[in-house]
Amino acid sequence: MEMEIFAHRGASGTHPENTMAAFKKAVSLPIAGVELDVHLSKDGVPVVIHDEAVDRTTDGAGFVKDLTFDELKELDAGSWFSEEFRGERIPSLREVLELFDGTGHRLNIELKSDIFPYPGMREKVIGLVKEFGLGRRVILSSFDHETIRAAKQEAPDLETGVLFMEILSDAPAYAASIGADALHSAIPFAVRGPGQRAVDSGSILRVFTVNSREHAEWVAASGARAIFTDYPEKMLELFGGHK
Repeated sequence: MEMEIFAHRGASGTHPENTMAAFKKAVSLPIAGVELDVHLSKDGVPVVIHDEAVDRTTDGAGFVKDLTFDELKELDAGSWFSEEFRGERIPSLREVLELFDGTGHRLNIELKSDIFPYPGMREKVIGLVKEFGLGRRVILSSFDHETIRAAKQEAPDLETGVLFMEILSDAPAYAASIGADALHSAIPFAVRGPGQRAVDSGSILRVFTVNSREHAEWVAASGARAIFTDYPEKMLELFGGHK
């Protein structure tokens, strides 16, 4: 079966999510790409972390938006996962782009502006992507569909993906209306009629978060282009490496 594998928050099933350790593991694998999440620090630095608050994945507390980059860098982002990763830090987007700069992996950057608006974050992310010359390898996605619309207007050459949990009846039409190039859906959409129709109409469908063999086989049967998984090594055993 042909399937593009994206390491979700890096190799987050075996390493602390969205840390350099998780991304370095992903770099070592023959997979299509990696998915990561971006928020903005108090002093305007794009940082890679999933939650709006640091409480779950670090030894700190509070919202990312209320902490400076230096304050975020003081937090331990690894020991919550296991003692082996004590001392892992919240990386900046710049650090992650530097890691992947010389590889062939694609980078799906999720703009986490669906709770807090983060003025200027979209522009800063696009600026960094252009600075590194990674435009052809980057996908910008978000549950904040207005920021996807704006990103496509500001950087039409960048691929965009619209994230959604719902079983939309006509997802391709909706994606086109906001300038999204791809559908990034939860599993239920992919395996039901609307997902099948979307694939049959030529839509690019990438599906999250696929961690079991059973779900992977369902998604593969749907004709989806790619999966986001916490366990890229396990999915390599099923689908083989990216060519």
